[in-house]
Amino acid sequence: MPFYHRLGDIPKKRHVAFRKPDGGLYYEHLMGNMGFTGPSSLLYHLRLPTAVKSQSLFQGLQWEVDSDTTLRNRHFRLDGLKAGGSFTLNRVPLLFNSDVAISMARPDKADDFFYRNGQGDEILYVSDGEGVLESIMGDLSYSSGDYIVIPRGITYRLKPAGANRILVIESAGFVETPKRYRNDYGQHLEHSPYCERDFRVPEALPVHDEVGDFRIVVKRENRLYEHVIGHHPFDVVGWDGHYYPWATNIEDFEPIVGRLHQPPPVHQHFQAPGFVVCSFVPRLYDFHPEAVPAPYNHSNVMTDEVIYYAHDKFMSRKGIEYASLTLHPDGMPHGPQPGRIEASIGKDRTEELAVMIDTFKPLRVAKGAQDVEDVAYPQSWLEE
Repeated sequence: MPFYHRLGDIPKKRHVAFRKPDGGLYYEHLMGNMGFTGPSSLLYHLRLPTAVKSQSLFQGLQWEVDSDTTLRNRHFRLDGLKAGGSFTLNRVPLLFNSDVAISMARPDKADDFFYRNGQGDEILYVSDGEGVLESIMGDLSYSSGDYIVIPRGITYRLKPAGANRILVIESAGFVETPKRYRNDYGQHLEHSPYCERDFRVPEALPVHDEVGDFRIVVKRENRLYEHVIGHHPFDVVGWDGHYYPWATNIEDFEPIVGRLHQPPPVHQHFQAPGFVVCSFVPRLYDFHPEAVPAPYNHSNVMTDEVIYYAHDKFMSRKGIEYASLTLHPDGMPHGPQPGRIEASIGKDRTEELAVMIDTFKPLRVAKGAQDVEDVAYPQSWLEE
């Protein structure tokens, strides 16, 4: 909910009779979270949004836990995952706990149904590809490097233009920008690494007046349900408010640098209950004459650290590649591999690009991630 936005036709006042050209009423629909106290938007439909012809269980979602729970650093080469298929149905589970679930999708076509996550907010990181996010609140184009934030309960459909690679981060709680970046009025402050100009919101609102059987797949309690309605779900003629999908690009994140190494919180992009998302972007290195640009060894007590590498370069890592994903769990120190600290000294900049997810509860590794695991990774800190 970056700011107030409106699209299409709406009446002058809320909760008044808003009539169609034929004299009938448009149907008002309040969508918001936290029991009428959180961000919300007010929508106006051609037909009743509550009319569902049938409901059925579509499929269960089995996120099986890797049986090998040995405490160790782990590396997954996600480029080895199968490409193609449905954005909704062919997501590959990677890591999860009760606050966040991380998966990878590589769709190459639009689904023949619509989707609604009734279980959590979603952050989609578009690692590569482009397309359009169609939603009940309008169209939002996307391209490589975009984060797309889709609040819980919004009906949408992803239309990729060719092959896409998308890291999916599902949050049990509300996703927002860090509070320290905003003033008491919700405006982003001057020290924030981005501002409202860097947010993109739905700008086109195609109104669909088709009738027939339209399928909506709804996620709830780790199951997918199929709802069939008698009209196109995107029948909204107008809406306004603070609750809608929005996007921002990782390259619009302005890095914060200093004379000495800056800790990961300066890279924070989003916050949600139980985890944060950070963006590592190309930037100048520290400029103290004796600075060590590579990060120091650290123990992230009460935190599991996940990094998705959107580039094959990262200052503190060797052996990673584009679309690698690493997990460094709580309970053991971690840091640069041998030689990376020395190699960073004297360098003036980095071209790295990565998404980091720090969780405050331990993450479980999904069984399917085993197929692309680099089993030699835990020994990569041994001196050569």
